[in-house]
Amino acid sequence: MNAGKKFRNLIVSLSVLSALVLSVLMVSPAAAATSSLSADEIAGVQFMREEEKLAHDVYVTFYQQYGLAIFNNIAGSEATHMASIKTLLDRYGIADPAAGQPIGVFTNRELQALYNQLIAQGNQSLAAALQVGVTIEQVDIRDLQTRLAGTTHSDIKSVYNNLLRGSTNHLRAFTNQLQTQTGTVTQPQYPAAGTTPSTPAGRRGGNRR
Repeated sequence: MNAGKKFRNLIVSLSVLSALVLSVLMVSPAAAATSSLSADEIAGVQFMREEEKLAHDVYVTFYQQYGLAIFNNIAGSEATHMASIKTLLDRYGIADPAAGQPIGVFTNRELQALYNQLIAQGNQSLAAALQVGVTIEQVDIRDLQTRLAGTTHSDIKSVYNNLLRGSTNHLRAFTNQLQTQTGTVTQPQYPAAGTTPSTPAGRRGGNRR
């Protein structure tokens, strides 16, 4: 009986141990993934998640105000960009700063202030709203380039590079639309990192393409 009881106790102990091991294995991938990123990389992914949201929210707002298709089209693309960053957040077990946030609301105070500034600028006229689109894409390109230089993870680099290509296309679309609407030719400007951008000054170019 003693041997049988010891055997049963051993089986129970092994079962408990197995359950504990399984629970650790179920939780550890996200924790291990997060620990593989530096604090700057984590902050960078979170920042880019909200910066893509800023672009999306501004364009949705201006489409509602002006009804110009470019805002609606690029807003849809920005939603895809947001989803790409969300994939990284989920993969590495990083908290999503945009979770549950409605249009125009941001966790990052600097991005909140920038959103408010850009909306105020774009409310002045359609031309001003298009110029805001140019500014957003220029800032996005600058910040993506900065984040690319600060990560060693190939999957994060891949996402950032894809977003960079998208932002370059968006910038081209906004500059072309601005020229069509106003004749203004905008020169590429990338504000220095850590500064709040002002609306870039264009130069009058008539109908020149």
